[in-house]
Amino acid sequence: MSTAADTGADWRRVHPRTVLVTALVTAGVAAGAAVPVTVALSGRLGYAGAIGWGLAGALLLIGCAAAGDYVRWRRTRYRVGTERVDLHTGLLLVKRRSLARERIRSVDLTAHPLLRILGLVSVRIGTGEHTGGESTLELDPVGRAEGERLRRELLDRVTDTAPGSHREGELATLDVRWIRYAPVSFVAPMLGGAAAGGVMQISEWVGAQAEVIHWIADRFRDTPLVWTIVALVVAALVAGVIGALGLWIEMWWNYRLEREPGGTLRVRRGLFTSRSLSVEERRLRGVDLVEPLGVRLAGAARVDAIATGLTRDEERSADHDTLLPAVPRALADTIAAEVLRETATPTGAPLTAHPRAARGRRLRRALAVALGPVLVQVLLGVLLTPVLLWTALACTAVFVPVAVLLAVDAYRSLGHTLSGGYLVTRSGSVRRSTAALQRAGVIGWTVKQSCFQRRAGLLSVTATTAAGGGAYTAHDTDASEGLAFAADAVPGLLEPFLERTGHPGR
Repeated sequence: MSTAADTGADWRRVHPRTVLVTALVTAGVAAGAAVPVTVALSGRLGYAGAIGWGLAGALLLIGCAAAGDYVRWRRTRYRVGTERVDLHTGLLLVKRRSLARERIRSVDLTAHPLLRILGLVSVRIGTGEHTGGESTLELDPVGRAEGERLRRELLDRVTDTAPGSHREGELATLDVRWIRYAPVSFVAPMLGGAAAGGVMQISEWVGAQAEVIHWIADRFRDTPLVWTIVALVVAALVAGVIGALGLWIEMWWNYRLEREPGGTLRVRRGLFTSRSLSVEERRLRGVDLVEPLGVRLAGAARVDAIATGLTRDEERSADHDTLLPAVPRALADTIAAEVLRETATPTGAPLTAHPRAARGRRLRRALAVALGPVLVQVLLGVLLTPVLLWTALACTAVFVPVAVLLAVDAYRSLGHTLSGGYLVTRSGSVRRSTAALQRAGVIGWTVKQSCFQRRAGLLSVTATTAAGGGAYTAHDTDASEGLAFAADAVPGLLEPFLERTGHPGR
């Protein structure tokens, strides 16, 4: 039953094919569950009886799910007014939610393969406030044309962004050559390890783990242990590379970055599951040039947006703010400049190097991390078995050089500067980040100086902002240089807390 308040001509329903989508998804789940259930019941009821009970259970499950979604469809209404967007839903517990249009910051469209086949999309309307589900409305699903209409209507605002010499329309499109950066990301070894673990887990579920181990042992019976380990690691890496390539294709196929006339940056991508993410330029506060170690060694980087109004669900997503996947570094700088409407990219500006004392701090920390497990093994080796002394020696030979190289690289990555209307900070080795943040977007400064930093004449200054990660730090700067950097970046914000030296007139 619907009230008169939500049955007017301006109220709309989500698409009725939602019932079909629910029935098909439930049918897939039921089919997957019916196979082991039928096998388990066949010994007691026979194959005919087991198949009959399995079909009956599947039909009952599909019917209940479709009926429940039909009720949801009948009870769901939404309305886009001149000032607010309203959503009413629920049967026993009726929910009436409303968002002010002036607070809406994102309208994102997503469609998994089944929705795409049926011409539907899921629309997520968000204000960007961190108030859980109360800051978002989800229309699941609507027609593709209706989703596009909602996105344009809710984000089409007159902006004060000067067009300048920067083009609107298409800023970047997919280049299939970018796929070469997928295998050098951290995703490849992670997927390789997950594949190896998945094989062992599945074999345990079916009771064949011992057979799998024996089969692998037979293949390498005459191979030395070291080469056996190397071969297994290589096999896992190959599986990881294949998985990384497949994941990249699924995530970034059909990629396109556009600037729309209403002042919105739009990213569209996805092979099977299509995604459309929109970022208003008025809530853009800068960009972050991210270079994971493998990608950086290949001369590439990706571009993330530093923007206000990201919801908690978006923050948990690994690629919610990515404007450009890993591409050649020069192209990443060019697109960053286009996104910011700058003639020269702030992320490519020359940076102020940090004192040598910062390198010493990184070396000491890296050696402490590398030698900690070694010392534990030495102690246990003295008390228990000399074998651990040999493993400690091997760990020292491997971990210490790696730790030193990463520490030196982390020091070389440190830097900061002011570039036009942006402050730029860079740090990190395994994941190097070069953040260009609008100086107008800084709402405060945090200055930290430990006793060890004080003795070395260093400090860390952090720009706090409502955008992106919320804080961007210049680590281990020279004490006077870091304070001057913060004071010059946002004049008047830090001066009341500074003590000037020299003559009063200087």
